[in-house]
Amino acid sequence: MDALHKGTTGPEDDGWQGVLDDDESILWQGRPDGRFVFKPLMLFTTTFGIVFSSIALFWMIGVSRGGSLFWVFGLLHFGAGLTLIFGGLFTASFVRQRTWYTLTDKRAFIAKNLPFLGRSIRSYPINSRTVIEYHDGRFSNVFFANEKHSGTDGAHNVPIGFERITDGKSVLQLIRGIQKDAK
Repeated sequence: MDALHKGTTGPEDDGWQGVLDDDESILWQGRPDGRFVFKPLMLFTTTFGIVFSSIALFWMIGVSRGGSLFWVFGLLHFGAGLTLIFGGLFTASFVRQRTWYTLTDKRAFIAKNLPFLGRSIRSYPINSRTVIEYHDGRFSNVFFANEKHSGTDGAHNVPIGFERITDGKSVLQLIRGIQKDAK
């Protein structure tokens, strides 16, 4: 349900009391497309998960033939392999299905409601210095922040923004208007 709501919602409406500033108003609210999307990295993760869980499965079968319960220790590795297979394929769409976006005249909000992690909301200021990255398409991406993520292969920047939205051009224009007013 992507729609433009120019100035129609204030801090007292829709549970935003205490979240928005008194002089802040909502310009747009939307949700990302939650459908499954295949990305090339998924092929590597899924293949590795299949190999990893297969080795664990064959090891468990071989050890179980010896009559001991030592095969149970292979369940951890087998589970890790399955997690690589299914987590790598479906985590992104699962998270998108539980994500909501809001743009105000001052900030962008990304809210999530995930099992075991609960509800979270993060805000990102929009001002004249905010670098905007826009990717057009059937589902557009409007990025307005970066986060540094560290991993075994070093640190890298991950773009933060409204991903896979249907009205990206309209949202981009709203953000440019906020930036223009902030000058």
